Amino acid sequence: MSITERIQGYVTENDVVLFMKGTPIFPQCGFSSVVSQVMQHLGVKFETYNVLEDSELRDGIKQFSDWPTIPQLYVKGEFVGGCDIIREMFESGELQQLMTEKSVAAV
Repeated sequence: MSITERIQGYVTENDVVLFMKGTPIFPQCGFSSVVSQVMQHLGVKFETYNVLEDSELRDGIKQFSDWPTIPQLYVKGEFVGGCDIIREMFESGELQQLMTEKSVAAV
């Protein structure tokens, strides 16, 4: 299975996916920490993939989204953005609205 197929599977099988450096409990960069905290604050179930544990995934996700940085958030298979975009969307209420529109349930 190619890395593109693997990533497509991750974003298809889960409503909300965060590709990050580290884990929600032990983030390995400030940007990943911010996005993880936002998602936890929203109370939605989200799956994470630690790109530091898989160099193929780390390179592949950048090509998959055509976005050069990590973290990257996907909702219902669609790329939403990185840290700055997620923070801005959260502060404006757009992220909460997106979760509602996409029928992402809180845990």
